[in-house]
Amino acid sequence: MEIPDIRRRVRAAIEQARRDAASRRERSDAAARAYDEFLVQRAIPAFTTVAAALVAEGYRFKVHTPAGAVRLVSERSADDFVELTLESGDDPPFVLGRASAGRGRRAITKERPVREGVGPESLTDEDVVAFVLSEVVPLIER
Repeated sequence: MEIPDIRRRVRAAIEQARRDAASRRERSDAAARAYDEFLVQRAIPAFTTVAAALVAEGYRFKVHTPAGAVRLVSERSADDFVELTLESGDDPPFVLGRASAGRGRRAITKERPVREGVGPESLTDEDVVAFVLSEVVPLIER
């Protein structure tokens, strides 16, 4: 192979990497904006409603809203919670659900997308409620 051909291919690869990075940043920024809207309009109200229903049934849970997340926490143990955050490290970004249950001195944590292959702009409050209920059941069984 000739050196000029290799240099041309290297320059093309660098330029493609720059375009890909810019495109990825745009998708990440759009997902962050969509996630903020999702959090305020769908996730926090859904978590609050589930918490109220749990309290009505005798299970003490509170909703916390740390920056960029929503968390349903058991009043019995701060290690028992269900939360949603934006996973922007992957492309495309997605809403990550996390559930943690304290078992003695250790905490068991599970993570999964709220809905596989769906961004925050497409998630519904039904998706949120279904996720929370699937993850809170083990916390109230004990």
